[in-house]
Amino acid sequence: MRKISIVVIISLIMLPVLSSCKDKKADQKEDTDTATEMATEIQEAPMNELTSAEIAEGWVLLFDGKTSEGWRGYKKEHFPAAWEIVDGTLHMLGSGRGEAGSKDGGDIIFDKQFQNFTLSLEWKISEGGNSGIFYLGEEKLDYIWKTSPEMQVLDNERHPDAKLGKDGNRMSGSLYDLIPAKPQNAKPAGEWNKIELTVYKGTVVHNQNGENVVEYHLWTPEWNEMVADSKFPALNPEWADVPAKGYIGLQDHGDDVWFRNIKIKEQ
Repeated sequence: MRKISIVVIISLIMLPVLSSCKDKKADQKEDTDTATEMATEIQEAPMNELTSAEIAEGWVLLFDGKTSEGWRGYKKEHFPAAWEIVDGTLHMLGSGRGEAGSKDGGDIIFDKQFQNFTLSLEWKISEGGNSGIFYLGEEKLDYIWKTSPEMQVLDNERHPDAKLGKDGNRMSGSLYDLIPAKPQNAKPAGEWNKIELTVYKGTVVHNQNGENVVEYHLWTPEWNEMVADSKFPALNPEWADVPAKGYIGLQDHGDDVWFRNIKIKEQ
């Protein structure tokens, strides 16, 4: 009888402990399942669409993957024929004419001006290709790059621009011809790169493939001095006076380039 009583007592003592362990395992499994579901949702988010979390955060699509809605040629009312929508991308059909671009091409802009924002997109460049992402651009001169800072898009391995300029300031992710992207973490031609470009009250940050590679501040003495020592004043004496609000543009540099998942969050 004593042995049976001891077993019963021990069982009664251990029951809450076992029950607690069981509950913890259930909670852990539930947490794991939730994390797995969230990861799956992130991985399976459709191309050129926003997740519910992004919508809640205020992100807006600038490209739906199917049409050129919202986009037009720089200083044009139409969308240039040399740009096409293919496989969910904005694709520039390379002309092989370099900076001269395509006959019915040219840079394109989104038909709205932005001030404080984070722009997110993915880009892929062809072998030996060159392109760029413009921001705070104005539509008053013959080319947007004569008024706008540019985040460089480049095949660093093959395009000669990678060896020009100063200290690599014409390589991918750089503030073109002014500040080199460091670290230089661009993926090879033919592979997708992801960028986030943040502009907030004069502070500008280039993020490439998950790393901040450029940071600078507009309108400061340091900015003015840096621009004065570049090629831009000869092209536009007012280039340093970047407006607080302007256009976002994608460059036709005569080479095949693809863009997708273009979205923006204004602040």
